[in-house]
Amino acid sequence: MTANTQGTPQIAAPRATFRRSRSTRSNYELWSWTFMRLSGVVLIALVFGHLFVNLMLGQGIKAIDFAFVGGKWASPFWQTWDLLMLWLAEVHGVNGVRTIINDYAEKDSTRLVLKALLMLSALIVLVLGTLVIFTFDPCPTGEPSNLLPSFCTK
Repeated sequence: MTANTQGTPQIAAPRATFRRSRSTRSNYELWSWTFMRLSGVVLIALVFGHLFVNLMLGQGIKAIDFAFVGGKWASPFWQTWDLLMLWLAEVHGVNGVRTIINDYAEKDSTRLVLKALLMLSALIVLVLGTLVIFTFDPCPTGEPSNLLPSFCTK
């Protein structure tokens, strides 16, 4: 919508081509779209690898307990695997919800508040999840030895 010399707004003709009011120099949405596709493929591999190791190898779901997780997270490989899965899933999901907010929130103020809440919650989950993965102690003191991984010695 533009204004003429008298200050009254003029509406463009219905078949007129769309003209941006400002130029966009960023390819943020393109990179966001590309990230969603690539992270989705990587996430499929990470999740199915996670499920295969946790459910198919060994004794199945009945073997998943504190000792199993402690044994896995004692290895930097599994810490990195789970951290990558956490971060990719979180950022992938946040990006999807951000897109939904952009599509459905009509007011700019509503969009801003929803995105701020989304980013705050994502930051909290990422920080807490990362702390859990890297500060997890597989050999806590005072626990019965039958519940601890085999590499824990008393």
